[in-house]
Amino acid sequence: MKVYRISHGNRVFYATLEEGYFKSLITGNTSPVPIPASECTILPIVVPSKIVCVGLNYKAHAAELDMKIPDEPMIFLKPPSAIIGNNDAIVIPSASQQVDYEGELAVVIGQTTKNVLPQDIDPFIFGYACANDVTARDFQRKDTLFTRAKGFDTFAPIGPCIETDTDVNELGIRTIVNDKVRQEGTVADMQYSPAELLSYISHHMTLNPGDVVLTGTPPGIGPLKAGDRVEVEIEGIGKLSNPVVDDDSLKTPMQ
Repeated sequence: MKVYRISHGNRVFYATLEEGYFKSLITGNTSPVPIPASECTILPIVVPSKIVCVGLNYKAHAAELDMKIPDEPMIFLKPPSAIIGNNDAIVIPSASQQVDYEGELAVVIGQTTKNVLPQDIDPFIFGYACANDVTARDFQRKDTLFTRAKGFDTFAPIGPCIETDTDVNELGIRTIVNDKVRQEGTVADMQYSPAELLSYISHHMTLNPGDVVLTGTPPGIGPLKAGDRVEVEIEGIGKLSNPVVDDDSLKTPMQ
């Protein structure tokens, strides 16, 4: 089932899209009235307390960065303020000289998750989505930590929906820039599976409902510029599409 987060009037809720109509999934509403999609606004699919990211989870990606595969999952955080939705613009900050795309599988948490084993993780997952771990690569090379490189506003596109019923373990992931495929891989290529990642993270921090885990990017990362359109497509889930624009008004005083 593909689930969207939408607004209609003064209400924000999750819904399915059926033949041009949204059908609310509000708990306790057993007979929701379908709403024409033209009357609704599709929002970013989550408002998480945190976005947990995984670095170097594909051997070929580590190789292209000339970095070693870590002995255990390498995790870091993106701020929730970086989230945008499908068709929202990625803004290139004027302070950066190289902003790259990183197409990824996102996992959306459905229940509070703490100290859960990999084989027991499925009931804690709400679903899966496409994501783009947009990165200011020059800042990543310069800084010891990833916060600045990964944390700019608009650097966490996610969507277009949450797929709640799919086996992700063999799904293909592609990143397309201006209609040309730039990244291609499968979930099976990961060093650590989504279940292993969620279990590992849950032993270090509590994952709350709505939190997002980005599971790493396949090889083929590359730069974006104003005027581009970048798409992340995952089999069985959908296609996340975002235009890229400049923001000359954004200045970072310390570089």
